[in-house]
Amino acid sequence: MTVASTTPLTGPPALGEAPVSLRERKKLATRRLLRRATLDLVAEHGLSNVTVEDIAAAADVSPRTFFNYFPSKEAALFGGDPDRAAELRQRIANGAPGKSALDALRAVLAQDSETMADELRSLGGDPADWLRRMKVARTDPHVRAAHAAQMAMIERAIAEGLATRLGADQETDPYPGLVAAAAVSMVRACVSFWAGTGGATALGQLIDDAFAALAAGFPENSDLRRERSANVTQGRKDTN
Repeated sequence: MTVASTTPLTGPPALGEAPVSLRERKKLATRRLLRRATLDLVAEHGLSNVTVEDIAAAADVSPRTFFNYFPSKEAALFGGDPDRAAELRQRIANGAPGKSALDALRAVLAQDSETMADELRSLGGDPADWLRRMKVARTDPHVRAAHAAQMAMIERAIAEGLATRLGADQETDPYPGLVAAAAVSMVRACVSFWAGTGGATALGQLIDDAFAALAAGFPENSDLRRERSANVTQGRKDTN
């Protein structure tokens, strides 16, 4: 059975959204099928044992079609927009005029995280389950290396965006790099927590609360801890 034979991934636009053409819906469906196939195959066999041809066959498309959507199997595994780093850099540098650099970064990363969660939801099923599959896939050293390279690129883009916003020189000012490193680590921890709790809290809200705790110096009694503990406890009760 190919991935293409699983639950349909297309549907009418949500209320209030602009209509999407049939051609665009088909393209989105193909992209999602390729991501699903990649996640399934890599989680089961390891990245080095999966080829583009394997992924294309599982999605019932040609290898040429695969390359119309992704430049590599690593890109299909992690998904996201190939221009994500450049867009993050620009939005951090120029977005939310009048706000502090930390507040601007907070808004950008909260929105970016929700976009990621929406993409996982679009694959069908539980988005936290797809993240768990990615976690399994990262036990493969080749996946870990590819993921580390991607995160380093994102961290560099954040630091550059902050430096531009602040008019800072990263050679003489450590602030942009330090904040970027903290932000990437914080987002990674939030995503891991979100997946582990089955998405008990919206990922964007979790990121937003984490930044609030960061700005306050990470106090032990922050809302981040109190609200999350209550949500996770309630979620466990609901499943019993």
